[in-house]
Amino acid sequence: MGNDSTLLMMQSGKYTVVEFQTSSLMDPAEIETISRRLQVLVDEEDHRWVLLDMTRVQYISSQFIGILVSLHKKITALGHGKLVLCGVGPRLTELLKITQLDRLLTIKTSQTEVMSSNR
Repeated sequence: MGNDSTLLMMQSGKYTVVEFQTSSLMDPAEIETISRRLQVLVDEEDHRWVLLDMTRVQYISSQFIGILVSLHKKITALGHGKLVLCGVGPRLTELLKITQLDRLLTIKTSQTEVMSSNR
């Protein structure tokens, strides 16, 4: 699994964990790179259990929200998989509530919570 300065990816049980290494997901070029990497992860590498750890992230753009929705739809359509977010801070939680994505996406407190609930 490839890592770069924005993403750290690792396998933990059935989940592919993607840890964002930046506080801001606002730069269009950076978000496009992230989008391509996530598409490769699901489409070409066939990872269907994806955990996005947002612990370091404070700001996300509408472009990144679109990526979350697309990734959720893609994994759901493939069947037998799940997209989970964890480490979502208060600022992002409020944004997800305003956009009603908290109803669409599975959001957990931490990686530990996700892993312990899937045993």
